[in-house]
Amino acid sequence: MTKKEQEIVEQFIEQKGMEYQAEGLPRIAGRLMGLLLIEEGPFAFGELAERLQVSRGSISTNTRLLENLGVIERVSKPGKRGDFFQQSSEPYLSLLAGINLRLNRALANAKQARDGLSKSRKKVQSRLARLETFYQGFIENNKRLIQSLES
Repeated sequence: MTKKEQEIVEQFIEQKGMEYQAEGLPRIAGRLMGLLLIEEGPFAFGELAERLQVSRGSISTNTRLLENLGVIERVSKPGKRGDFFQQSSEPYLSLLAGINLRLNRALANAKQARDGLSKSRKKVQSRLARLETFYQGFIENNKRLIQSLES
């Protein structure tokens, strides 16, 4: 890899960290995802810690988080001890499925609140109805995106 390519790789990894942090996730999780996206894996646990220059504890915490989100997976290598990590085969489908699950819960919560409040509270009823429309539209758009990614 040329020096310029190495700089591009490092910048990509750092930017992923910033993106994840902006979304309320740990920066290390984003850096880890960035590394797994732009480099060939799978990577051993220790390789990840060394490459990202973070503690093994931080790698442990963040690989668990990314596994739970379905964007990375733990694999083994024949003849090798320990766990290895790589990007999941369909990480974006997993992310969208998780988003839709949370959106459906939020939609149900909004509906429950609207149904439980007096119909005389017209402004509140209207705001909650708009919130439900927002969630429904978001869910439907995600479903279409999932279908297009599956094709």
